[in-house]
Amino acid sequence: MIALQGIKKGYGAQTLFEDITFQVNPGERIGISGRNGHGKSTLFKIILGQEGSDGGRIEIPRGYTIGHLDQHYQYSQASTLEEACLALPDLEGGYKEEYKAEEILHGLGFTVPMIEGDPHKLSGGYQVRLNLAKALLREPRMLLLDEPTNYLDITSSRWLERFLLNWENEMMIITHDRAFMDAVCTHVVGLHRYKCRKVSGTVAKLWDAIAIDEEVVLKTAVSEAKKREQMEKFIARFKAQASKAKMVQSRVKLLEKKGEIQTLGRVSKDLEFQFTYADIPGKRMLQIKELGFRYKDTSPWLLEDLSLEIFKGDRVAIIGPNGKGKTTLLNLIAGELQPKTGVVEINDNVKMAYFGQTNVQRLDPKNTVEEEIMYTLDNAKNHSRGKARTLAGLMMFEGDAALKYVKVLSGGEKSRVLLAKILATPCNLLLLDEPTNHLDIESCESLIEACEDFEGAMILVSHDEDFLRSFATRLIVFDGDRAFNFEGTYDEFLERVGWVEEKE
Repeated sequence: MIALQGIKKGYGAQTLFEDITFQVNPGERIGISGRNGHGKSTLFKIILGQEGSDGGRIEIPRGYTIGHLDQHYQYSQASTLEEACLALPDLEGGYKEEYKAEEILHGLGFTVPMIEGDPHKLSGGYQVRLNLAKALLREPRMLLLDEPTNYLDITSSRWLERFLLNWENEMMIITHDRAFMDAVCTHVVGLHRYKCRKVSGTVAKLWDAIAIDEEVVLKTAVSEAKKREQMEKFIARFKAQASKAKMVQSRVKLLEKKGEIQTLGRVSKDLEFQFTYADIPGKRMLQIKELGFRYKDTSPWLLEDLSLEIFKGDRVAIIGPNGKGKTTLLNLIAGELQPKTGVVEINDNVKMAYFGQTNVQRLDPKNTVEEEIMYTLDNAKNHSRGKARTLAGLMMFEGDAALKYVKVLSGGEKSRVLLAKILATPCNLLLLDEPTNHLDIESCESLIEACEDFEGAMILVSHDEDFLRSFATRLIVFDGDRAFNFEGTYDEFLERVGWVEEKE
């Protein structure tokens, strides 16, 4: 069991939390929920001893081991498997259960050549997965996972969910994927208004409980304000009368004793998404005919003979394991790559906006947030500094934060700038590549609502199953060395077709 008591933390004038108090009991798997910037990752660093707190204490039993997803990559072994096996405990005679390492690496999406190959040659995403595998193999008493699904594809995320459901020790996890958190965790702790609340059950149950608490606080505050007003009127009316002096003094002392009326504290701001729709005559937005693509003549085909039509109002999700060609297909539709075979025919009246992970690199590091948005408005013949400030505010860059230079922004902040630029662009076809990365749960819900309200067509790449279930009415599936259309929802795909890897 680990217990946190009155933990405080802030940076300069910014307060993250004032009273974090809860305990993790044996076998509990706890999800940490809260808005971006409210201190979730900082809380993990305090528990790990990587940062100090400004007050309070953490009680950890002697010999209690805590493991975490390490963000540093220092490898000493010649193969990925050997590196993973370093995390395994030595059994009698120095024997290690290597099969466990192989199972976890396969589950996290490693191919046989990758497992046998040099870990230093892995991509950044797969190095994160290797560190995740090592954290799981150590089997600590407490496992801390900060956004473990961010670098996983959909099949690896589903594998990790099943693995963690069988985790027998304690665990704390931060994730923006509500469905993943609800499936894996027994309890949820919400960081809210500088404090926390722990409940047994789902994220929805947590925030329902917090809403009830806040309603009580608001009603109490209104009632206390009325009582205070009545006492102040009594004091003002009778303070000059000697016969009422004792009663007046009694009310003065009562007011002093009551102190300040309890308020809710920090206001949590939601991202507010509303895409700008550009009207388009007709219904068909684009047509793909017998599309084929590979990067080199000697490379395997990522796409072969893919044909489909996209119509106004369509909600198409592109799903599949990483490295199969999902983003490549978006780039082909956007015209950033040219097909090797077949064609992509786009309606002349289509106005396209593309949110891609690599598109963040196109932001000018010398521009401020305000300037990046303003130049987009200018290109859309809607130049306005005031509107740029409004859009910056919607993306949580309020006041002077809109004057921050792009070069100093975090990855999540740059994604929000790119989203603001898309909001500033009138369009009728939206391409979105992993838009929920770097967004908290509440912001993901705002994005889903904006997608539902958008009148044009949308094509999305995502591994977030909760988002897929809310969004998709049609699928393009990359699985089993082929890409194919599926007319139906994600749940219908799982029921009627399913993932090749899981069937095997």
